[in-house]
Amino acid sequence: MDKIDLLQGTLEMMILRVLSGGPQHGWGVAQRIHVLSSEALKIEEGSLYLALYRMQRKGWIKAEWAQSENNRRAKYYELTRAGRKQLESRSSAWARLTTAIASVMRAEQ
Repeated sequence: MDKIDLLQGTLEMMILRVLSGGPQHGWGVAQRIHVLSSEALKIEEGSLYLALYRMQRKGWIKAEWAQSENNRRAKYYELTRAGRKQLESRSSAWARLTTAIASVMRAEQ
C-alpha cells in the first residue's frame, strides 16, 4: 500500500482521540490508530514518541509508569482537561477542513 503523508497536527489529533478512550501506552496508541484506520496508517515509533513528548510538554497529556498487560513496565499516557479541550477544538476544525476539501474535490471544472 502507498504511504500516506499526514497533515501537520493530524497525528496529535489522532493520539488525543485514541487517549479519549482511556490511558494507553505508546505501542498501544500506534496499534489502535493502525486498526481504526483499517490498517492504512502505520505510525513510526520516532514520530509517535516525539508527538507524545510534545503533547506532554503542552499539558495535553500526562504520563506515568505502570505494568502492561504482558507484565512489562510501560509508560501510560492519559488525557488531561486541556487535552480534552484540544481534542474538541481540533475535531471541529477537522470537520470543517474535510468538508471544504470534499467540496473542492467534487466540484465540476
